[in-house]
Amino acid sequence: MEEHKKTGPLKTIITVTVSLAIAILFMWFALKGMEFTKIAGYFAKANYLWVFVAAVFGILAYWFRAVRWNLLLEPMGYKISNSNAFWTISFGYLMNLTIPRSGELARSTALFGVEKVPVDKSFGTIILERVVDLVCMGGFLLLTLIFKYDAILAFYRYVTDAKSKAAEPESGSGLYIFLGLVLVAAILFFTLRKTLKQFVIYQKILKFATGIFHGLMSIFRMKQKVKFILLSVAIWVSYYLAAYLVCFALPETSDFTFADGFFIIVVGTLGMMVPASGGIGAFHFALKLGIMALFLSMGKNPEEGGEVGLSYAFISHTMQLVIMVVMGVISVPVLAKERAKLLSK
Repeated sequence: MEEHKKTGPLKTIITVTVSLAIAILFMWFALKGMEFTKIAGYFAKANYLWVFVAAVFGILAYWFRAVRWNLLLEPMGYKISNSNAFWTISFGYLMNLTIPRSGELARSTALFGVEKVPVDKSFGTIILERVVDLVCMGGFLLLTLIFKYDAILAFYRYVTDAKSKAAEPESGSGLYIFLGLVLVAAILFFTLRKTLKQFVIYQKILKFATGIFHGLMSIFRMKQKVKFILLSVAIWVSYYLAAYLVCFALPETSDFTFADGFFIIVVGTLGMMVPASGGIGAFHFALKLGIMALFLSMGKNPEEGGEVGLSYAFISHTMQLVIMVVMGVISVPVLAKERAKLLSK
């Protein structure tokens, strides 16, 4: 127990340190070769009314996600408040800013505190959400492939040209090693499963895994499948508008088309998937390259595109951070109040 207490904080410190290092590295890549005076010039002439409108859609995505979460929990016999779902989601996003990928578990734990939904089951529905989000992201990627293939090609060439063309004959060996380890682990598990059942930790892991499985299977028992699909579409339309409307804040990107918006949300999402604190640095670097690629496909100066892309990234990412921090901070007293109500019953 004492060892767990010692390693717990150490693991957190290492995780935060690594994520910050990744963020700093990508931010260095993003700012490399950029003139701060030019970037500041873009900020000065930006129309922040569009940023405010984009932020409204960013918050709206929170609400749609909260309502959709309720639909996933209903088949397991839990009817939660949309308001509590909304604030637990906000709390989860806030936690992601501190420790990358910690928001999902924090969100499930917070929901248990106000609705008594078992953590394992709600966590299973969150994993299911991520799968659905991946499908929606695939839809935007498909739209981008259809309408902005030239920009994707320019983006791909720009990235790959910067890398050395080293031979990769052994690139598949890592996959074979991984599959071999998985096979060995599976054989050991089935051989020793009766022995493992005697350990309390195994029973807890099995119970947690079973809860996650029930959460994942909830989509097949859902009664309102059409509503679930519509809410999923609404979430990603809100994400799209939150990303695309920021383009109108800058004169250099105000003529971007809907198709350009598809490209921007795909590139930005890929940047946010990097395990950097809050997507800092990785998002900026991705948008710098992405809008540079758009400028290349339009026959414009790619260097200007990099400057504009970085300016867009700072405006858009700052908007997202403000939403996460403000909504997350508000969620703390709101959830504490709801928890106190539940305990007093």
